[in-house]
Amino acid sequence: MFLALFGTVVIAGIVGYISEKSEFTHNGYLPSIIICVGGAFLFYFITIMFRVGFGSPGVDAIVSSIGALIIVPTHWRR
Repeated sequence: MFLALFGTVVIAGIVGYISEKSEFTHNGYLPSIIICVGGAFLFYFITIMFRVGFGSPGVDAIVSSIGALIIVPTHWRR
């Protein structure tokens, strides 16, 4: 369980970096990584509490990171 938390953080950071590198978002590297890690943490703890998810912790981290990037509004988006 503890290693899954570290893996979630690493995968969320990679998703945040790739989203900026591919110009999916225009928040900046650090804000995108922070948004992804926050969304992944939130979904990780919801998964633990309510036993909901998409399968493996890696898939959950990727889906929740992308979802957080889409949901969280920033003042750079138009």
